[in-house]
Amino acid sequence: MMTIGIRARPSSVVYAVVDTADGNIVNLDEIVVPLAFDTPDALKYVRSNFLDIIREYDVQQAGIRATEPNSQRMNIQRLQIEGVIIEAFASSPLKGYYVGHISSIASRLGRTRTDLKPMIDGDIAFDVDDWENMSKEEREAVLCALGAEQNA
Repeated sequence: MMTIGIRARPSSVVYAVVDTADGNIVNLDEIVVPLAFDTPDALKYVRSNFLDIIREYDVQQAGIRATEPNSQRMNIQRLQIEGVIIEAFASSPLKGYYVGHISSIASRLGRTRTDLKPMIDGDIAFDVDDWENMSKEEREAVLCALGAEQNA
């Protein structure tokens, strides 16, 4: 089964498409919102790209790493992007999706929050190719994709 995990940034979105049958990362990439776009066009761009990605890879399940509710640095652009991606999930042919904070992603992976944080930071290895060379956001996207398998 193909799953996708997403980690939004204020001006881009990192995503990982994972084939859960063998645990391989099929695609790990980033959609960068063009600077010339105003907010409505930027959100439309993100939505349209994710609907295309879901169709292209025949993604069945999805997960998005959401901003923590107690975050000291809420970013409106990131929240808007997360919202439009969640709407795209609801409008897509996905069989299921989840919106996850660190604790819920950890739970889906059978780990604790305290186990997951050092993995995301790259301090502890995880059994995924090239884990040590990924950015923090790429790691979160991969973990979200792996956690999405639990929706099935």
